[in-house]
Amino acid sequence: MSGREGGKKKPLKAPKKDSKDLDEDDMAFKQKQKEQQKAMEAAKANASKKGPLVGGGIKKSGKK
Repeated sequence: MSGREGGKKKPLKAPKKDSKDLDEDDMAFKQKQKEQQKAMEAAKANASKKGPLVGGGIKKSGKK
């Protein structure tokens, strides 16, 4: 008997869980999330292209 064999043995890896069946509501929800994520990415891309929204402070009229 060596000292390394004492204590509990590690269990074997558990088998992978079967993928649960998704009903139509879950599929629709996941599709909606994907579309929202794409929309957010597109909005971020558009926002980074343009300059600042503020127009530079006080507007001057042409009158003197």
